[in-house]
Amino acid sequence: MSDQEPVPGFGVAVVREDGKWRCDPMDASVLEELDAALDALRKMRSTGAVFGLLAIDEEFFLVLRPSPAGASVLLSDAAAALDYDIAADALELLSVEPPEEVDDDVWPEGSLDILADLGLPAPELQVIVDEVDLYPDEQLSMIAQRIGFDTEFGKLLDTLLK
Repeated sequence: MSDQEPVPGFGVAVVREDGKWRCDPMDASVLEELDAALDALRKMRSTGAVFGLLAIDEEFFLVLRPSPAGASVLLSDAAAALDYDIAADALELLSVEPPEEVDDDVWPEGSLDILADLGLPAPELQVIVDEVDLYPDEQLSMIAQRIGFDTEFGKLLDTLLK
C-alpha cells in the first residue's frame, strides 16, 4: 500500500479488568505499522488482559498481545505481507519469510494460542482463521463471541463500520 493513502480497516483495543470487558477504537495509524499498534496497546494500563484486534482492508486480520517479554502476534494470512506493510512487519517480528507469491490457501503465521488463556484454544482459533468465506470483521466477531465480549465488540463495530 502506498504511504499516501490510509489503510482501510479498523483497530480495536480489548481490555479485561475487574471481570469486565471494554473495547476501545484505535487510531487509524495503527493499521499501517505494527510498532504503532503495539505501542498503543502498551500504553493501555490494565491489571487484566490487553490485546488488539485489527481488520485490514477486508483482506486479513491481526491479533496483537503485548507483554513484558515482547509481543505475541497472529497474522491470519501471511500472503498479505506481499501487499501490506503491517503484515510484513508481523512476519519480520516472527522471523518468518513472506511467501513467494499469493495462492488461494490461507496461511496463518504466529501464535494460534495467543488467546488460549482467555478461553479460545488454538484449535478453535484455527477454525476461525480457516473460515475464508468470512470477512475479517466477521472472523473477529467470532473471536469476540467465543471469548465473551461480543456485546461490547458489536456495539463498537456498529459505530466503526458506518
